[in-house]
Amino acid sequence: MQVQQRTNPMPPQASSSLAKLIAFYLPQYHPIPENDTWWTKGFTEWTNVTKATPQFPGHYQPHLPADLGFYDLRLPEVRQAQAELAKAYGIDGFCYYHYWFNGRRLLERPFSEVLESGEPDFPFCLCWANEDWTRAWDGRSRDILVGQNYCEADDRDHIRSLADAFRDRRYIRIHGKPLFLVYRAARIPDPLKATSVWREEAQRLGIGELYLCKVESFPEEHGDPTVTGFDAAIEFQPDWKHLGAPLQRGKEWSLARKLGLSQAAFGKHRVHEYATVVERMLQKPIPSYRRFPCVTPSWDNTARRKTDAVILRNSTPELYATWLRAAVEQSSCNDNDERIVFINAWNEWAEGNHLEPCQRWGHGYLEATQRVVMAREATSKI
Repeated sequence: MQVQQRTNPMPPQASSSLAKLIAFYLPQYHPIPENDTWWTKGFTEWTNVTKATPQFPGHYQPHLPADLGFYDLRLPEVRQAQAELAKAYGIDGFCYYHYWFNGRRLLERPFSEVLESGEPDFPFCLCWANEDWTRAWDGRSRDILVGQNYCEADDRDHIRSLADAFRDRRYIRIHGKPLFLVYRAARIPDPLKATSVWREEAQRLGIGELYLCKVESFPEEHGDPTVTGFDAAIEFQPDWKHLGAPLQRGKEWSLARKLGLSQAAFGKHRVHEYATVVERMLQKPIPSYRRFPCVTPSWDNTARRKTDAVILRNSTPELYATWLRAAVEQSSCNDNDERIVFINAWNEWAEGNHLEPCQRWGHGYLEATQRVVMAREATSKI
């Protein structure tokens, strides 16, 4: 599919030199043989996105793209347009999800072509999404399609496979070290051994030191990263550990639903008020270890889950900007190379968290990002 013509002119370019903004990037917008087999012929993330429906009055679904349309990431012009849009509004780089299963890679084409072609000229890093692939989308999470099997030989092969990426001049570095993330570090049987092997292999390959981060994606991932050989942690949003109780839950609400006085969706899904989530996240204590903050513009994965979805309702660009502003301020306490804020995400459309323009908000979340960046820069010059 071709990139649609932009509905908004490009703004004066924002620069987040005082805090590097890195957005998580999902590559699942092109068909692959495995998805054809497991789901349907031609399946991509758009398949889920377009099936979403509102679950209660005022519920924003479906999330549909605006400027870039229902793109295909096999097209270099799509990837170029994404990078131009991100850079114009103050995003400093993409963190591509990377799928590695004992030498087998999935959804690798977009990043492989970015690496091989040298385009777009936009910074990047990688996050190893080291979860088993299951049929969780259709309720059978124990049905493993592709599993992870950890061993030292695979640890070495993995780093060897990434050597060219780590050497690329666009690769994001902290203190000169390539930044590499692991999404589920707690699932590695011996993470201290694995990180040691990764560092040893990187030195042997002439890459030098690595800057390794574990993502605090689930409660078991929280805690001092240095204990397991990582340099730092990265906060993930939504932070399931600190979301609080869902709205309209409990015995009284169950009765209200039986009487038709409450929407069934609040019993079927976990619904939270976005403003309340922001408030709770701003009240979280800063840990004693190095942890980079993260924010999400919104979250709603009803496109993927028929039941037990998590919905952060009533998100707005203004509320998102408040959260981002606080995260940028928090990062300013770090030294220059470690002033980093992650945003989840650039294009997670089926989870309702995307900076890319949508048909409801247009460039609203990008413009909010730009305002935070420019306000921070203006303050620093006073």
